[in-house]
Amino acid sequence: MNRKIFITAASVVFAAAVAGAQEGGNAATAKVSAEMFTINNLWILIGAVLVFAMHPGFALVETGLCRAKNSVNILAKNLITVAIGLLTFSAFGFNLMYPGESWILGKFVGFGGLGLSAPSGADIEYNGGLYSYWTDFIFQGMFAATAVTIVSGAVAERIKFSAYLIFAVLYAALGYTIIGSWGWGGGWLKELGFYDLAGSTFVHSVGGWAALVGAFLVGPRIGKYVNGNIRAIPGSNLGFATLGVFLLWFGWFGFNGASVFSADTTAVAYVFTTTALSASAGLVAAMAVSWIVQKKPDLSMILNGCLAGLVGITASADCVSISSACTIGLISGTIVVLAVYFMDKIHIDDPVGAISVHLVCGVWGTLAVGIFSSEHALLPQIIGIAAVGATAMAISGAIFLAIKATIGLRVEHSDELRGLDVGEHGMEAYHGFQIFSNE
Repeated sequence: MNRKIFITAASVVFAAAVAGAQEGGNAATAKVSAEMFTINNLWILIGAVLVFAMHPGFALVETGLCRAKNSVNILAKNLITVAIGLLTFSAFGFNLMYPGESWILGKFVGFGGLGLSAPSGADIEYNGGLYSYWTDFIFQGMFAATAVTIVSGAVAERIKFSAYLIFAVLYAALGYTIIGSWGWGGGWLKELGFYDLAGSTFVHSVGGWAALVGAFLVGPRIGKYVNGNIRAIPGSNLGFATLGVFLLWFGWFGFNGASVFSADTTAVAYVFTTTALSASAGLVAAMAVSWIVQKKPDLSMILNGCLAGLVGITASADCVSISSACTIGLISGTIVVLAVYFMDKIHIDDPVGAISVHLVCGVWGTLAVGIFSSEHALLPQIIGIAAVGATAMAISGAIFLAIKATIGLRVEHSDELRGLDVGEHGMEAYHGFQIFSNE
């Protein structure tokens, strides 16, 4: 076929498909064209792959910002978390988070039953034809592990592997899903007018609140705070950490962009743009603040500034102006640096800055919806932050305290000094490299 004719024909089909999606998005019962159904599903599935790509990003960031003697432990935690998220989500998490009409306690808790069971009309008749049941599940399932992965970084280098596994299963199954149902599942926060496009609250702050509780209960690493003084414990590989941030930034285009839940080219491209600009502004702001405070531009702060800008825009990427997206990023990059200093000041040891990035900037990003968007009010955002914070801390605290009272949270003193790779896994990430000091 002549190349010009092919491109023109493809453009006509795509334009008709986009028009079908826009028409279908106006009513849940409307059907889109078969072409748009295919394009929507393809884009959301690509989005799921991009979200999956964020997990090696988390693994590299955490490994790079921690010490080499704990690399195997960190990599194992990040890998198993993905499996835990998907398995618990398929068993009952998906139906807890999206109960449909099966609410048990008002619009606070609902449950659609065990396992996955595609309803009648699970393809083009599902959700107005925007995407299929299975596309819905796999995209949402990729989010399920992310909140728990945030916790992994905050308690790194001293938590027992078994304790982390138990926490991950319970929090992924019950914490993330029940809280998420309040907004994304059509629960009481949704009815109140609370808005969160892709998870500044329902992913990042849900993980961040648990990370704060976990870091407090497990205590700081040996040698981090000595006689009231803060002692820096450098990471092992800033190259890994930088590559991890690049992967996270790359994956975030799917995290936010596919949360539009259609392949509407204008909407998706706009979300890409606000996401990229907020990340860039956060990166620059963190560099500037760290340069002013520390007299040198700190790469670890720059990396967290990029992630802070991404977290900050996640709730509002589709509903704020370009200038507002840049402002959200600038504020995110500023407060993340200040939050890192503050956490050290109150002796909350967070090796990767997860609390500062995901909790502090998740809260800020949620507030930013009500501040910068003309479509959404501020009060529901404040109520949502308070309710999610209290509940996430209560659930994660109960899980951590139960583990602490039974098998214990923290590794033995000698294992922490030697490194969790040998103590917990009986192997090393780098053959022949074994550390017996507290460095």
